[in-house]
Amino acid sequence: QLQLAESGGGLVQPGDSLRLSCQASGRAERRYAMGWFRQSAEKAREFVAGIGWSGETDYADAVRGRFTISRDFEKNTTTLQMTRLSPADTGVYYCAINRLGYSWQRTKYGDWGQGTQVTVSS
Repeated sequence: QLQLAESGGGLVQPGDSLRLSCQASGRAERRYAMGWFRQSAEKAREFVAGIGWSGETDYADAVRGRFTISRDFEKNTTTLQMTRLSPADTGVYYCAINRLGYSWQRTKYGDWGQGTQVTVSS
């Protein structure tokens, strides 16, 4: 059984930074891609960033240059470092797995975690 657990969300002001973490447990494997999605009252769940089995990455246009995704293969975790946050970044952030292994396969992620709330407001 594969389970994902997100952490690190909170309330921040515009321009601030925040770091989210996701811990995988169970039968997660190095060849899986790991990624982040977000969902809010204004927008349906959307792809944010992903990192594949080889370490290649993919980012949504709205976050490219501001967010950085990384992973630790030994600890089975992925981290999303977010900078220059704006109210448009507000939402519930979910960690997910793509068993096909490539970050850019945005429709292939699943096994969602429970999510962590990120609120950007002044």
